[in-house]
Amino acid sequence: MDDFLVRALAGGAGVALAAGPLGAFIVWRRMAYFGDTLAHSGLLGVALGAVLGINPGLGVVLTCLVVALVLVLLQRRHALATDTLLGILAHTTLSLGLVTLAFLETVRIDLTGYLFGDILSVGATDLYWIWGGNLLALGVLAWLWRPLLAATVHEELARVEGVPVFQVRLAFMLLIAIVIAVAMKVVGILLITSLLIIPAATARRFARTPESMAALASGIGCLAIGFGLWASLRWDTPAGPSVVVAATSLFALGSAIPNRWPR
Repeated sequence: MDDFLVRALAGGAGVALAAGPLGAFIVWRRMAYFGDTLAHSGLLGVALGAVLGINPGLGVVLTCLVVALVLVLLQRRHALATDTLLGILAHTTLSLGLVTLAFLETVRIDLTGYLFGDILSVGATDLYWIWGGNLLALGVLAWLWRPLLAATVHEELARVEGVPVFQVRLAFMLLIAIVIAVAMKVVGILLITSLLIIPAATARRFARTPESMAALASGIGCLAIGFGLWASLRWDTPAGPSVVVAATSLFALGSAIPNRWPR
């Protein structure tokens, strides 16, 4: 295979390995819209990174963390429902990012690449960033696995048992921000939520334990990357959207297979 295709597969696999377990928690906690909100805020992080002269990935992580903190503070006021707050934050941050970029007349930024990804242009430096960030996210997630799982099953009971629920939730939000930042190159800001949710939703049908669901989600994500890249090269389609279509096709195929295990 050509070098660019090997790098694309390696970068996509690095993202899928971390997106699988995190996506499992997103599905369990019914936080799909929250992940979408963080992904939308990623564009504002890119814009702030250009303004401040820092790495766009770092700008995305910082912006996502601030958005998560703002959401937690607004939730405590109980003024609006959570889905309403998420809708406001998602569209506001995306629009602020576009407006900020419009003022940067001397900075040229490939919005299409950030929004929809450009996996075929992944370079050696990108691979270090992708694998380093995702291995860090996986390591922290492994450390947080039991308290995060306890808080997911029953938050109040976990709090009674001494689990620092608020700190665990913030750490989980930070992990999502890290994965979104490193996945921008692969599937883009607008599509990363699909890579987090669809493989996990597919794996849920066949998994018997939380750990097996996380592992299956990672494997399905890697398959989606491979099939999506093949389809992109075969039919000359956009790589990022092709990966999402491949993931959806695997979900549809999995839904058609009878479930032999009781839920």
